[in-house]
Amino acid sequence: MGEARISRQTDYDRFSPSAPIVIDNGGSFFRIGWAGERDPRVMFRNIALRPRHRSTGETVTVVGEQDPALLKYFDCTRSSWRSPFDNNVVYQFEIMEYVLDYGFDRLGASSSLEGKVDHPILMTECICNPVYSRSKMAELLFETYGVPSIAFGVDSIFGYKYNQNLGICNEDGIALSIGFNTTHSIPFFNGEPIVEGASRTNVGGFHATNYLKELLSLKYPLHSPSITWEKAEELKREHCYVAQDYAAELQLFKNNTKEAEEKKRVWQLPFVPAPLQEVAAPSEEEIARKAAIKEKQGQRLREMAAAKRSQKILDLERELDGLEGLLSQLDDADSPEEASGILARSGFLSRQEIESSIARATQSLRKAKGEPSSATGEDKLAGGNGEDKYPLISVPDDMLTPDQMKEKKRQVFLKTTAEGRMRAKQKRSEEEMMREKQNQLEEERRLENPELYLEEMRAKYKELSEKLEQRKRLKTNGNGNNNNNNGNGNNNNNNNNVGRGERLNAAQRERMRLLTTAAFDRGKGEDTFGQKDEDWQLYKLMSRDNDDDDDVIDPDDTELARISSKLQEIDPTFRSEPLIHSANLDAPAGPRVLTAEDYQVVLGVERFRCPEVLFQPGIVGEYQSGIHELVAVSLSRLSLEESVKDRMCNSVLVTGGGSLLAGTVERLEAEIRGTRPYMSPLRLIRAKDAVLDAWRGASVYANSEIFSGQTFTLEDYNEKGEDWLRRYNIVYNI
Repeated sequence: MGEARISRQTDYDRFSPSAPIVIDNGGSFFRIGWAGERDPRVMFRNIALRPRHRSTGETVTVVGEQDPALLKYFDCTRSSWRSPFDNNVVYQFEIMEYVLDYGFDRLGASSSLEGKVDHPILMTECICNPVYSRSKMAELLFETYGVPSIAFGVDSIFGYKYNQNLGICNEDGIALSIGFNTTHSIPFFNGEPIVEGASRTNVGGFHATNYLKELLSLKYPLHSPSITWEKAEELKREHCYVAQDYAAELQLFKNNTKEAEEKKRVWQLPFVPAPLQEVAAPSEEEIARKAAIKEKQGQRLREMAAAKRSQKILDLERELDGLEGLLSQLDDADSPEEASGILARSGFLSRQEIESSIARATQSLRKAKGEPSSATGEDKLAGGNGEDKYPLISVPDDMLTPDQMKEKKRQVFLKTTAEGRMRAKQKRSEEEMMREKQNQLEEERRLENPELYLEEMRAKYKELSEKLEQRKRLKTNGNGNNNNNNGNGNNNNNNNNVGRGERLNAAQRERMRLLTTAAFDRGKGEDTFGQKDEDWQLYKLMSRDNDDDDDVIDPDDTELARISSKLQEIDPTFRSEPLIHSANLDAPAGPRVLTAEDYQVVLGVERFRCPEVLFQPGIVGEYQSGIHELVAVSLSRLSLEESVKDRMCNSVLVTGGGSLLAGTVERLEAEIRGTRPYMSPLRLIRAKDAVLDAWRGASVYANSEIFSGQTFTLEDYNEKGEDWLRRYNIVYNI
């Protein structure tokens, strides 16, 4: 919820230097204006943001909520909105300075000499504000803005005194202020506040708004980006209410009664229906264009493959030339020592290893050039000439050097691998011959009697389909022997009475049995598991990696696919149907199309659940007293007669932005009455303007004659120090 940019005031210079400036420094909003006026001149959210400009990269300061259309020019991902408050105490004075800069600028103070604020300041603060926060605020106003004098007053007291002047509340009473972060209770006697009887709980309107945002974000995760904190605040103000009986209201919505349906509110998010996709036949130009693009891409890929193949051939030829040159050097060697030196420099261990490398390089080169392969590769190495290629295999180990032993192990590995590849190749050839023979026999049977062959193939396809369907059903639902008929003879649905154990396959049941056995054995006497090597095999058996039933290729699936392919060739009317388990028959065929109803946020129980945190802070994890308990706490701290306390309870002023929710005063009156003696007087009054009464009361006070005697200057602060500032309190009676 953005707000329009606040216009800058132009009449700052018309006010005399003795005219005070009134600042209501609230946790939610910052209000500033002139003493004696009814409403503040400038009002904005008490927050600041430090984003970077997208084009220049310059860091700028944004104070208050701004129009989202302006924020799109800034990168806000590395920064977030920050408040100068912790609960209701100012502790981030860097942020506070940004807020004051913006407030004074909008009031027009920057047009004065050197941007100084040459007017007395009356600023509101919380009750019992720490001296550290008060002194830092005084230093900020004196040294940064050059104000001549300052006075601090409590916002709740100004609001109570303003309503007292209007005749709404009495001299003896209690101000119950439900603020943004905290709630205060301040008793009054003869028009003056009794600070010793004040009480506070760290629960306010922020907690209710934040709880509403969390509830809606969890309920509608698809629309979480739209449910911002500002939008939640707006929904809270417009639609939330305080339940007079929280438990009864919850039961009302739990029973889904007609009254509960009437209390629901719907927030419709922006929705644009997806356009209907009309599948039109592509034109000849479109087909030709796509074909040209495809041909161009294919040509590019072919050129890349050709270049890669040429480079590979060139590399292989260089490698082959180097190996042949190395072999020639060995032939020209005059002594075995010279040959050993050549081998050591080249990295080879023997002449046979060089010849094997030449054979492999030659084979790879012929393959790269597309020439037919010769028997000089590994096939020949695995054949009858193996003794020449692996000469060290037949040599006893005690006759070999350590380097020759390594070479012998490598030759054994190469020979075993080559023989294994040969056996696998031979097995594949035999399987291929068997398949060709089987296809030939089936083709002869088909030609001999086509009708009988087609009927047999259909019957076989049906048999395999039912077999696989039954197997999948058993794997999911068990073996089907679970109480099909109970003792009364009633036939029950098997799927509804299947336990977890019957849905497990064989490997999973075996793993569960092993786990149960191991757990049972550990409870018997001394635990000796692990002393034997075979005990550790139990982990392998229980490992989930061994549950590979789904990864094994089922021959029935392969046969069914082959028969289905054959039937599609010989029977034009045949249609292969995928196996669908009965439990998935009701599943939707595809993703559902979103409608306007999917973009609706319904506020039902959330309307009264979020304000309930004011009375039950434990809902959001805040272990504080509820706001209804503060009056009893304040009265218990007063050593006054019971008649005076009765007069105070007869004038309880409920103020603050949190009191604007419907039903707040009524619920507070019912809760507070339960803490008071029987038949004692109690009257709760709603403030005339719960939001602006504090600023208006401060404006009236700053415009009075006694205000000048309640301020202090920089010289007073330097002379008396922080100790005096701790005891500083103004007199509120005018």
